[in-house]
Amino acid sequence: MFLTLLLILFRTFAARKANTIPHTSMAYTRLTAAEAAAMIKDGDVLGLSGFTPNGNPKAIFRELSKRAVREHEAGNSFQVSVLTGASSCQSVEGDMAAAHALKFRAPFSTNKDFRDHTNMGEVDYEDMHLGHMAERLRRGFYGPVDWAVIEVSGMEEGDKECKAFLTSAGGIVSTVVRLAKKVILEHNQFHNPNSRFLHDTWEPHECWEGREVMDIHSPYDRLGNDYITIDASKIVGVIESNIPEEARAFKEPDENTMQIGLHVADLLAKDMKEGRIPKSFLPIQSGVGATGNAVLKALGTSPLIPRFNVYSEVVQDAAVDYMLEGKIIDASATAMTVTNECLHRVYDNMDYFSKHLTIRQSEIANSPEVIRRLGVIALNTALECDIYGNENSSHICGSNLMNGIGGSCDYERNGYLSIFTTPSVAKGGKISAIVPMCCHVDSTEHDVDIIVTEQGVADLRGKGPVRRAHEIIENCAHPDYRPLLRDYLNHVAPMGHEPQSMLAALAFHDTFLRKGDMRLTDFSEYIK
Repeated sequence: MFLTLLLILFRTFAARKANTIPHTSMAYTRLTAAEAAAMIKDGDVLGLSGFTPNGNPKAIFRELSKRAVREHEAGNSFQVSVLTGASSCQSVEGDMAAAHALKFRAPFSTNKDFRDHTNMGEVDYEDMHLGHMAERLRRGFYGPVDWAVIEVSGMEEGDKECKAFLTSAGGIVSTVVRLAKKVILEHNQFHNPNSRFLHDTWEPHECWEGREVMDIHSPYDRLGNDYITIDASKIVGVIESNIPEEARAFKEPDENTMQIGLHVADLLAKDMKEGRIPKSFLPIQSGVGATGNAVLKALGTSPLIPRFNVYSEVVQDAAVDYMLEGKIIDASATAMTVTNECLHRVYDNMDYFSKHLTIRQSEIANSPEVIRRLGVIALNTALECDIYGNENSSHICGSNLMNGIGGSCDYERNGYLSIFTTPSVAKGGKISAIVPMCCHVDSTEHDVDIIVTEQGVADLRGKGPVRRAHEIIENCAHPDYRPLLRDYLNHVAPMGHEPQSMLAALAFHDTFLRKGDMRLTDFSEYIK
């Protein structure tokens, strides 16, 4: 008996040492996804795991959207509010929006179906800085949370407490499981249970409770646990599933995005050479998307850029590749926004990644305190920039949602250096990314240091508005639009500290809506 006990203890220790999880007996009720979906009531508020767009519960929402269709066909009202860490997957946002099942949504989205229904006025959507989401929940700004629905790779099913192991994302899970009245766990066996060893879960106290210093001095520092603690009395049941992530591969870099990446690498190398960036370099934050991926690839391949760390919201395929190659030393993020193929590369190399990759809750990854302490270089993508340095990353022609603001402002307002990148034109040249005035502002000129297009770099540091305007027009605008922008600055806009014509400032956007091509702008139509 004694020897048997020793053998069990040895095997358990060896399993943990090898980053494996011992089997635990099934203590909680098992539910089908349809059974779980049937428990959700019209008007309920759901807090989810996941972040841009990995780590979301999927099985229950595939059934919930079907249920919404059935309820609507029967003449019944059925809509829920969904709160997440960031954007979610097609099963959550797209299918639920198409089923007219979303009443309210926050804080971020990139899904086309959701975007279409939101722009039709069907969804009450609050765009929100991602680093603020968890604390706004704690402060009661969204009211009570009825359900937390959390994707896990495994769990320890205790009678009083459940230790739940997250999958490929952090998000706002620590907060929603504590606040929610009830919890459903979606045990997705697609994920390696060893994913737990990537996570650092920790929730700060509120400011009036004596908020702690976030003791992070490098991307690999950890504060908390590799699991989420849940009050077992809240757990209604567990859904067993095996569903791949729904993240899509980003487009391979084209000539324009490659050139943008090279410009960024050259800029940072120059700053390093001239002493504005230390020779040891600084951590990089890179926004999600094709351009962000291309910029990271340029940094990863540039001989002028030394090995570096990442402190970011997401790691994409390029970051994982460069970690395996050693160009990126350590990375901290809220999610692996990667393809399933790339995800398995991480799982297949867990001995390495468990020591070099940390997945955090979003309010830690996006904390101004940590970002400023580490000196993070913020690299984000814009839809458009105006000639004075204001930036729009979320709305088309002022009204239509394209993407949420995400966490870009968490980083660019607090980072060591704030860089925004964008191709200079879109729609075959019919849209200019450099405009007289942004139709919607996400980041003001006060928070934007550098603008980069494939045309070149506008360094706005230490320059007033008119000097910034000349810098942006001559270095970043497409040649087709430079004459129009010069004309606006020199002749159309009146004198002033930041010259703007209230009649002609949005002429580019108005012309596009009326004529389909910003190049057809005629300022005389606006200035009589």
